Amino acid sequence: MGADEIHIRPRTRGCVDEEALMRIGIQIPRFTGAGGPEHIGPAFARTAREADQAGLSSLWVMDHFFQIEYVGAPEEPMLEGYSALSYAAAVTERISLGTLVTGVVYRHPGALLKTVTTLDVLSGGRAWLGIGAAWFEGEARGLGLPFPPTAERFERLEETLQIAHRMWSDDESPYEGGHYRLERPLNSPAAVSRPHPPILIGGGGEKKTLRFVAKYADACNLFAGPELAHKLDVLRGHCADEGRPYEDIEKTAIVMVDRESSVDQVVDNLGRLAELGVDHAICTGATDEEGAPAFLGRVAEQAAPIVPAGR
Repeated sequence: MGADEIHIRPRTRGCVDEEALMRIGIQIPRFTGAGGPEHIGPAFARTAREADQAGLSSLWVMDHFFQIEYVGAPEEPMLEGYSALSYAAAVTERISLGTLVTGVVYRHPGALLKTVTTLDVLSGGRAWLGIGAAWFEGEARGLGLPFPPTAERFERLEETLQIAHRMWSDDESPYEGGHYRLERPLNSPAAVSRPHPPILIGGGGEKKTLRFVAKYADACNLFAGPELAHKLDVLRGHCADEGRPYEDIEKTAIVMVDRESSVDQVVDNLGRLAELGVDHAICTGATDEEGAPAFLGRVAEQAAPIVPAGR
């Protein structure tokens, strides 16, 4: 299936067709506060349950094997993303679940799509596919994972996105790409989400990443920084080029929350992001600390009247 054969259908749940209010998510960036390894599971389960009960829209973990340098030392505890999300699915009922984001070269596309489908089935339709071109060469080299040059990683990303649409459709015909060959992309059981688990692409690359968002994805993920408005304008242009309504893309942004943040400060920041058209704020930073889900629940309550621009 070539890129020109992909037709993205309007979503019926979980993404662009929900009530047009800003959604609040939580990303858990580290697992150091619980103590030794035997305490990580109970602590993570508690955080997931509290986030669910607080009414947050989404729960995310990083898809890394080593801790990233922006957060801590590589030796810090880091859970494998999909195992962690499966565990979270079992202790929650409503919150959606995803990685922010999977490095495309870390898993074969067929196995990755089967993994996300399994999470979606077992969670009752709450999985996202968060994906990007990968960047952390150190962890790849450390564990012996493939890490080809940038151009090839983007080629593999586009093929994986094409395979995702193939496996989440009724088409089992062979896929022949430059890097991947699937003789029969069968995916049974089918995902519970309709038409499929939402696809989120992370990154702000203007020539390829945002073009892939317009062509293949349901959502983008960008940093809530000074370039956000410009990146969204670039995405708007790519949507026009692809004949895709810009409004169909869910705009998610990573929002830093530190220990000193107040509810009012975070809500004010969300209001500014909503003016740019951000639909879904994914909060990170001090979000691994005790009480963070309840704090963000208060943020979500206070931010409930905010309607993102364009909705």
